[in-house]
Amino acid sequence: MFDTGLLGPEDLAIADDSMVVAAITGWACVEAAASARRLAAIAELVRRRADGPTDCAQWSCDNWDSMAAEVAAALHVSHGMASGQMYLGVALRHRLPKVAALFVEGAIGARLVVAIVWRTDLIKDEAALALADATLAEEAIRFGPLSMAKTEQAIDAIVDRCDPAALRRTRAAARGRDVVIDSPHSQDGTTNVWGTLYSTDAAVLGRRLSQMADGVCDEDPRTIAQRRADALGALAAGADRLVCGCGNAACPAGVDVDRRARSVVVHVVAEESALTAAPDLHMSGEREALAADPEPDPPGDGIKPPTGWMVGGGVVPAPLLAELIRGGAKVTPVGLPVNATAEPCYRPSAALERFIRCRDLTCRFPGCDRPAEFCDIDHTVPYPLGLTHASNLKCLCRKHHLLKTFWTGWSDAQWPDGTVVWTAPTGQTYTTRPGSRLLFPNLCLPTGELPTAPTVERPPGPRGIMMPRRRRTRQQDRAYRIDAERALNAAHVAERNKPPPF
Repeated sequence: MFDTGLLGPEDLAIADDSMVVAAITGWACVEAAASARRLAAIAELVRRRADGPTDCAQWSCDNWDSMAAEVAAALHVSHGMASGQMYLGVALRHRLPKVAALFVEGAIGARLVVAIVWRTDLIKDEAALALADATLAEEAIRFGPLSMAKTEQAIDAIVDRCDPAALRRTRAAARGRDVVIDSPHSQDGTTNVWGTLYSTDAAVLGRRLSQMADGVCDEDPRTIAQRRADALGALAAGADRLVCGCGNAACPAGVDVDRRARSVVVHVVAEESALTAAPDLHMSGEREALAADPEPDPPGDGIKPPTGWMVGGGVVPAPLLAELIRGGAKVTPVGLPVNATAEPCYRPSAALERFIRCRDLTCRFPGCDRPAEFCDIDHTVPYPLGLTHASNLKCLCRKHHLLKTFWTGWSDAQWPDGTVVWTAPTGQTYTTRPGSRLLFPNLCLPTGELPTAPTVERPPGPRGIMMPRRRRTRQQDRAYRIDAERALNAAHVAERNKPPPF
């Protein structure tokens, strides 16, 4: 596939260390060049689609969203990631052509390119932008192995010379406040959480977690770190203290019902034994103690105890699931509508809606991972020609529901097992299958064939009457944000423009 003269996987075992390191460097350049070509193709698609309908600029799902849907489906990524790739490609093509040329050659990597695009985003004057592009293209290959912070400082020094009002340093840390809950990468019932807060808020949160962690008795098996983590969950559930885990009925800190159980809807699709699984004593305590007794052996049949799957989260181990249920979590059975008749109304019943959400788990558009609980229930064949039936219903996030409804280039077909085949405006097809297919295959049993609905062509008249609308177009919003951020550098620009003291 690649004719680069570099070592391939089959040659590495017999190569010396210097040749292996040279292969690492060489393939990194090939990777950068391939990334540049991908972004160039994305930018070309944007150019061809840029002249979309003029009446949709203020649509909630506008022409940019329509293009992002095509890119997301092609790359199998989320809508937001596709939009970011589009912006990178367009910026390199129209704003930074000399930097783009270096990228195509593989002379600079994707990480540096992203930093350059972001740090030059506020430059408005074309002459200043051209100067910054030329200077950065000349200097970038000489940056060397800098850390990310030093790379940003080097880019900012060039931006400051070309357009001091375009610096992205004023109040940058405060504007970067965020809390990330990394649910898509949850493992073994735990999820990574990180973020940036005001220092005062962080101090208050830290003190509150420590107070709650210290409020249990000495027999609680959890470490201080584990108690603080559990206290954050309890705080999010509205509790003012942490329930003790000692199991002693007389413990004054263990008499309350676990507020986390009242705040979590658990859709259990597993054997009944998952609801009454025995506690796992090794889920709390020091890590070193786990070495003596690692994971428990599976039963004699080799099948692990059933687990749950939290919609929008990840796997919930059976012991944790049972603990939440014992603490008061409500269990609602999910019926399987195999060979069920269609319902008479547009809106599905609560039972049918519950089944659709548990079957799909996420939005069914290619690459989208929006949790099903935040999605609309969509009729694949529009109602009333399409029936309100499990074989004709699926989850779509609001963005992709609007896309399907108002942008006529996309079409979809659904099979009785929940498989959905999407056809893009260019004719490419993408197949998505229910998220429960591997976890709970019983939910993906065929729910019955439906009669073929007649094909109805959408009228060419105005379809945007019911589309939610933006207050400003995407272009107006971007210009507003750039002007607002440039205004933050007014003091710096005034200082730079002062005459010399002589």
